[in-house]
Formats: sequence, structure tokens, C-alpha cells
Amino acid sequence: MNFPSRLSARPILNTTIAYVVSSLFASLAFAAGTQIVNPDESAFLAENDQAMTKMMNDMSIKPDGDVDRDFVAMMVPHHQGAIDTAQAELRYGHNEQLRRIAQEIVVEQQQEIIAMRVALGQPLPPSAPAPDQQSPHSVSTPAHSMSGHSMNGMHMATPRESQ
Repeated sequence: MNFPSRLSARPILNTTIAYVVSSLFASLAFAAGTQIVNPDESAFLAENDQAMTKMMNDMSIKPDGDVDRDFVAMMVPHHQGAIDTAQAELRYGHNEQLRRIAQEIVVEQQQEIIAMRVALGQPLPPSAPAPDQQSPHSVSTPAHSMSGHSMNGMHMATPRESQ
């Protein structure tokens, strides 16, 4: 399947994988009656649950009759849920490979949100610190950047996309 150059299947796959893995872990821990002793794990699971609940609530939209606007209205919270979950990994995770993947998820999902809003002529979200610039245990705020986009809003390939 060919995808337009500015949108790839990988960010959607990353979002889906992050959601499934984090939900599965939380469900298994709950079902097994696992008592989580690590405070970072408890905080991660609480943030993840909050992010997933917010995402699912925000994706429940009242259709307005415009398929494109409805699509973006549902996909932006979906992508933001991936960003929020990845940021929780960055705050509490220790595996450097997973932390790099989480950083990529944040950047890719931000780019997707921007691309969708630009396509509809919607205002861009405010800028915020990059995910690796936030201190551990900082308060979560949506991080949006213009990485990969020129001033006119057109997508420019990141080094990874160019390979």
C-alpha cells in the first residue's frame, strides 16, 4: 500500500502498538491481582489510564457532516493519546531504546496533527518543550512542535523519512 509522503503508516502503527501494549500490561496486572510496589510504575499506569480515557472520550465526536473534519476531529485525540502515553514512558521508563521510540512517537504524532490541521486550514497548536527537555515527573502538557514543517506548513522529510 502506498501512502502519501507526508503521512505514513508507521505513526499509526506506533500509536496502535503503544496503546495495545500499555493497555494489555495494565489489564494483565489488574487481572492477575498484581500489586504494583514501584511508585514509578504506579504513576505510569495512572497517567496511561488517564491518557487513554481522555483519548477515548475526545474521539467520541458529534459528526458535523464533513468527513474530512470529522476524521481530523477523531484522529487528533487519537494521536494526542499516543503522545501522552509516550511522554509517560519518557518520564518513568528506563530502557533507552524504548525511550528513543517514545521520542519518535511524540515527534511523528505531532507532525501528523499539524499536517491534518494544515490540510483543513485549522490553527496550529501552541509550541512546547521537546519531550526530552521535560524533567522527569513534570506535569504533562501537550508538546507540539513544528519539526519537519516549514513556515508555510508543508511537510519536509525528517532524516529518518529520507532513508
